[in-house]
Amino acid sequence: MSVPASDPTTDRVGDLLYGEVEDDLRASVREVLGDKAPWPSVLAGTERDDPYDAALWHAVAAQLGCAGLPVPEDLGGAGASWRETAVVMEELGRSAAPVPFLTSSVIATAALLAAGERDLLGRLAAGDAVAVLAVPFSTAPGDDIAGDGVPGVEVAGGTLTGEVAAVADGLAADVLLVPASGGLYAVDAADARRTAVTSLDMTRRLADVAFAGAPARRVAEGPDAVRAALLTGAAMLASEQLGLAERCLDDTVAYVKTRYQFGRPVGSYQGLKHRLADLWASITQARAVARHAASRVAAGDGDTPVAVAVAQAHCSVVALKAAEECVQMHGGIGFTWEHPAHLLLKRAKADSIALGTADRHRAELAALVDLPPA
Repeated sequence: MSVPASDPTTDRVGDLLYGEVEDDLRASVREVLGDKAPWPSVLAGTERDDPYDAALWHAVAAQLGCAGLPVPEDLGGAGASWRETAVVMEELGRSAAPVPFLTSSVIATAALLAAGERDLLGRLAAGDAVAVLAVPFSTAPGDDIAGDGVPGVEVAGGTLTGEVAAVADGLAADVLLVPASGGLYAVDAADARRTAVTSLDMTRRLADVAFAGAPARRVAEGPDAVRAALLTGAAMLASEQLGLAERCLDDTVAYVKTRYQFGRPVGSYQGLKHRLADLWASITQARAVARHAASRVAAGDGDTPVAVAVAQAHCSVVALKAAEECVQMHGGIGFTWEHPAHLLLKRAKADSIALGTADRHRAELAALVDLPPA
């Protein structure tokens, strides 16, 4: 699928709006997810040892071409931008889809784009391979991991030795991108030992990764590629959190309209109306900051770190609040395993820790704007 890039305009009001291309892309992704990732299918996947749906991943990454949205056409991508990728992230957030899109098509792709790596990037854009940045999933864009590499991982003679804990989608990776002294290294996942760990979010599982003299190829020198990857990942994660929050609100409003107590819909009670109205307002604000962050990443301007810190500080909290309200307002059924509310809650909670907590991003924002500590 060829998607023309939207213009990352400097009009800061205009960049909050969705264009016709983005609306069409959203409709296509939502249709595919509705067909191939309905709630019963996602729930059933959490019961399997391998939670990743290969057919769903092929449909999203290859058939729709979403994996290559920000990749230039001469490298096999769609030549679009991170704005379009953010729309896909919103839809994946709505469905809690068990695909490695954030880790491979966003974070790893951003690293390879910054590095100027062509061969591996083309494979990712085509959906032929999955690459994962081998860092703890809690690593924030402002952390020093980009400088000296992952603590405990050493490179010598073209090989890597050491361990990395809690790597998101580590089990799904074909290639691991490992920050180590001197730059970023690509390692065939078959040359690493990957051990599944208990994950709160069962649709995006974590793994511990160990290297014992694994052959490694340097794909980037210095810290810039890793920093770009983490910053872009945090921006796109805000869009996932936005989509998740919107789904929680939509499902909850639909439910309280039809659930009766004492002869009237529970949604008619003023207390619930106020809570839902407050949530709607917060989600509207989340949409603005998430869209702004996506536009700044697409434009690649100097405001990007500030926009991303603002988006993560707000969207992280809103998504978790929306998921909690969804569970509570669904009453008893919201606490059952058979209802999808718990999947949204677990994804929201895991996302609130991923790529830096809200507090971590607020601290980063204060430093970026020279705000002295209280």
